[in-house]
Amino acid sequence: MNKTGWRTYRRPDDKSGGHGVGWSPIIPYSFSVPQDFEEVPVSIADLGGTEIDLRFASSKEGRLFVIVAPVLRFADNLGDDATIQKIGPPEKVISAFGPEVIGENIEGKVLSMNTVEHDGRMYYQYELEPPHVLITATAAGNRLYLFSVTGSGLQWKRHYQDLKRISESFRVI
Repeated sequence: MNKTGWRTYRRPDDKSGGHGVGWSPIIPYSFSVPQDFEEVPVSIADLGGTEIDLRFASSKEGRLFVIVAPVLRFADNLGDDATIQKIGPPEKVISAFGPEVIGENIEGKVLSMNTVEHDGRMYYQYELEPPHVLITATAAGNRLYLFSVTGSGLQWKRHYQDLKRISESFRVI
């Protein structure tokens, strides 16, 4: 935890996750959250089930989750070193995964799309509304990572800058 009340979460190397044939260990990821965000257990019964790797929530500010999905679901020629660019351009990626993240059609809901690069890895960043959600997507190894940050209307209004900072802090290590 730093002086500003934020801390960085890093997925433990030995945390279990990933199911089925051909799964390799999940490449760790990290992100920063205000200190009142806490990890929430992921249930197999959750929407999205086994592919939700992690949930965090704050009753005050909002919630987030990480989906780690096999790239084989989207293309069978990406191998074990997928990049988000190989999966497709930002428009294709949000069209394919947006409905899974927000639970409904994304048509007319994408407010913005950006691409950023950190340490040689490309990330696609999206803002959707309604519902209020920020999504950061990237790929590494044989997986697609979708980092979703959301909040109620009031949380969005009050804590938008923090929620955006959380979303932009996501990195696959």
